[in-house]
Amino acid sequence: MATTTAAQRRDQAKRDYDAFLEQCPTRQLLSRLTDKWVALVIPALADGPQRHSELAARIAGVSQKMLTQTLRTLERDGLVTRTVTASVPVRVDYELTPLGHELFPVMIAIKNWAETHMERVFEARAQFDARP
Repeated sequence: MATTTAAQRRDQAKRDYDAFLEQCPTRQLLSRLTDKWVALVIPALADGPQRHSELAARIAGVSQKMLTQTLRTLERDGLVTRTVTASVPVRVDYELTPLGHELFPVMIAIKNWAETHMERVFEARAQFDARP
């Protein structure tokens, strides 16, 4: 049995994870990361730990159930941590993990791009819809 170097293991991982392949597990992760609530929760947590109610107030339109599901999924994927502090009532805070902080610049760039280019998208939609 031959041993492999760290570089060989990285090269193998690159071959193993190819989202263009149907069975690649990164497709599930990409699907999760492109969810609109994930795209809003990650930037919302960039300023530091927040409670569920603070996130709900900041992200207009998210239901309590959907926010809870999103936070649990992000926690499972190692992007968010949940910290419970014993008090009355119990305090629960959510914050980005180091992995979540690595993802933040990508998510904020997409959010900012969407906000910056929305007018152009509206124009493109209007032109498309006006076609015979």
